[in-house]
Amino acid sequence: MKLSEYADCDGIGLSEALVRGEIRPEELAATAAEAIAAANPALNAVVETYADRIEGLAGTAQGAGPFHGVPFLIKDIGDHEAGRRCEMGSRLCAGRVSGQDSFFIERVRAAGFNTIGRTNVPEFCVAGTTEGMLHGNASTPWRQGYSAGGSSGGAGAAVASGMVPVASGSDIAGSIRIPASLCGCLGLLPSRGRVSCGPGNGEQGYGMNQSFVLTRSVRDAAAALDLLGVPMPGDPFVIPRPARSFLEESRRPPGQLRVAFWNRPLLAGAAVHAETAAAVEETARTLAALGHSVEEAAPVYDADEGLDVLRALWFVGYDRAIDALAEEAGRVVGPESLEPATLAIYRAAQATDPLELLEGLDQRNTMTRALGRFFSDYDVWLTPTTAQPAESWGRYDQNRAGVSAEAYLRLTEEPVQFCLPYNVSGCPAISLPLAQTSDGLPIGIQLGAPHGEEARLLSLATLLEAEKPWAQRRPPLHVAR
Repeated sequence: MKLSEYADCDGIGLSEALVRGEIRPEELAATAAEAIAAANPALNAVVETYADRIEGLAGTAQGAGPFHGVPFLIKDIGDHEAGRRCEMGSRLCAGRVSGQDSFFIERVRAAGFNTIGRTNVPEFCVAGTTEGMLHGNASTPWRQGYSAGGSSGGAGAAVASGMVPVASGSDIAGSIRIPASLCGCLGLLPSRGRVSCGPGNGEQGYGMNQSFVLTRSVRDAAAALDLLGVPMPGDPFVIPRPARSFLEESRRPPGQLRVAFWNRPLLAGAAVHAETAAAVEETARTLAALGHSVEEAAPVYDADEGLDVLRALWFVGYDRAIDALAEEAGRVVGPESLEPATLAIYRAAQATDPLELLEGLDQRNTMTRALGRFFSDYDVWLTPTTAQPAESWGRYDQNRAGVSAEAYLRLTEEPVQFCLPYNVSGCPAISLPLAQTSDGLPIGIQLGAPHGEEARLLSLATLLEAEKPWAQRRPPLHVAR
């Protein structure tokens, strides 16, 4: 299989080629390794590949699921796969090895994916850009030296450039959807609790974080949700699944929907790029032409309060988590092991009153109820994913001397202000690569829905994928080039 043919296929397309016998799993793994070797020097999306999953293709590496043999990359955060390095983008954790499989990697394996390596992340996945001192900066494949987004930036760059069709991400404040927007691929944040955080956690980030994947096609995202969004032993609660599979639901017309759109700033003093705002309006017109009821509206949402919730739920206990990692690594927390902004957050966490956690949870409930009321009147909320297209490295990275924790969170929230409401509320949201700027950078368009309604988003995304197809839109830094 030529690289151009490989990069033309989504995950389901590759699995179908394997079933037809057009390529063997070991050949597909070798092709994926060739794709990484071709594109990664310019993008720095992948920080390690697994020889035993490429050259040896260990027989226990994959289950018999529908993605059997399809190359996959895992995000370098948390305990993902026992015995593999997981450094979380930090010098503090350099060389660290995971001690147990997460339920997520168990489901990835059962789905049949062949995990061939891990992707670049910013330090502890704090930033909305993937720039760091341990592994360097990841670039969007649309312009070298411009941000791939974060914290799943390596995953977004790898998928959009054709290295793999599917890669894992996690999203506590936009970290799946931001790189999808800046790299020009698809990123779905599932509903809170849809994908298990176990066995090490009941919920991650007090429910703010969900793990899933970035893809190039809607059908891959739907099929992956069927396989990864499965209740696991001891999960604190289980979300009802649709009557049909998510893949089947994605192929069914969504019916006439009540769509609210909004392209003005949510965060005071934070601008929305003019072409991004225009792309939202164009998408609204497309949905109206398809028969949906569309009007301009936004929920009662105070973006500054959203930042307060993020700060409270992030800061309380953050220092203890870092201390535990330092003890495990036998290293000392300080400027030699943490980047300046991370160290500022660590010190702010040390000074945070634990009671702020309870206040943050109360604030989160108030904001969640407000968004719930909004979704009583509307089926879908249409906004930009990111307020700005990709920007050059250096503005949002964690290696910023003299910045306070508060100032850093405010700075990094400005371009991604439309993402956080869904992490606060636990509602699902999807970023679609529906537009581009006049100078060729991708524009992500975000659709959000009530809790548990991923099927609605996937069905609507399928309509938009047909109306505004993106599959053949290739970035300059692509494996086929």
